[in-house]
Amino acid sequence: MDRLVDRAGVERAGVDDAVVGPSLEAKVNAGDTEAAERHQPQKSVSNSRLVSIVAPILTALLAIGLWALVTLVISGPTSHIRPFNPLDASRALARLISDGAIWLDIKVSLMRLASGLGIAAIVGISVGCLTGSVPLIEKATTPVFQFIRMISPVAWTPVAIVVMGVGSAPAIALIALTAVWPLILNTSAGVKAIPHGWTSLARSLGATRVEAFRTVIAPAIRLPVLTGLRVALGVAWIVLVPVEMLGSSEGLGYAIVNAKDALAYDELIAAIVIVGVLGFCLDSALRYLISKASFPSKGDH
Repeated sequence: MDRLVDRAGVERAGVDDAVVGPSLEAKVNAGDTEAAERHQPQKSVSNSRLVSIVAPILTALLAIGLWALVTLVISGPTSHIRPFNPLDASRALARLISDGAIWLDIKVSLMRLASGLGIAAIVGISVGCLTGSVPLIEKATTPVFQFIRMISPVAWTPVAIVVMGVGSAPAIALIALTAVWPLILNTSAGVKAIPHGWTSLARSLGATRVEAFRTVIAPAIRLPVLTGLRVALGVAWIVLVPVEMLGSSEGLGYAIVNAKDALAYDELIAAIVIVGVLGFCLDSALRYLISKASFPSKGDH
C-alpha cells in the first residue's frame, strides 16, 4: 500500500513538473521576445538618425563632384565654364574669409534682412489677425493685396531707389514688401482656424481682449506664424541679392557684382556659396523653431 502511495505521489510530481516546466519556459521566451521588441525600435531610431545625417552629406559630396566634373573635366582649358570650378572657388573663399573683406558685406546683408523681416512681421501679423478676425475687412482688402503681391519685388527697385536713394533704405523696404504677404496669409489662416467658442469662453470668464489674445489666439497661431516667417525668409533672402546688385555699395549682392566687374570669377562663385550657406543656416534655424512649436517639451505645458 505504501508503495502505491509513493508511486502515485511520484506520478503527480511528474505531472506537475510537466505542467509547470513549459509555463516557465514560455514565460522566459515571452520575456526575451518583449526585450527584443523593446530593443528593435531603439535600433530603428538610431539607424534613421544615422541615415538622416549621412544622406545629406553624400548628396552634397555628389553635387560637388558633378560641379568638378563639369568645370574641370568636361569643359576644355579655354572654356568659359572652367574659371567657375570648385578648386578655385574654395581658394577664393578661404582668401575672402581670412582677409576679412567679406565679413562687412555679410553683416550689412544680415542687418538689412533682419530689419526688413522685423517690419514685415509687425505689419503682417497685425494685418493677418485683423483680416482673419473680421471677414468684411478680408473681403475688402483681398483684391488690393493680391494685386500688389503678384508684382515682382525687383520691379519696385527703381521706384525705391528714386524715392529713398542708394543704400540700405530701399533694400529694407523691398525686403519688407516681399516678406509681408506670407505672414499676412498664414496669420489670417491661423486666426480663422481657431474655434469661435474658445475666444467666447475666454471673454465669458472675464478675460480682456488682450488677455484673450495672449492666452487663446497667440498660442493657436504660433505655428502658422512661424511657417509664414520661414516662407518670408526664403523669398526675402532671394530678393535681397538682386536688390543689392542694383542699388547698393555694400552687401553680398554688391560683392557678387564687384567680383564680376573685376573678372574675379573665383570670388564671384565664393560669394554665391556664402549666400547659399547663410540661407541654409537661417532656414535650418527656423525649421528647428517650427519643430519645437509643433512638439513642445513637457515644461511648455
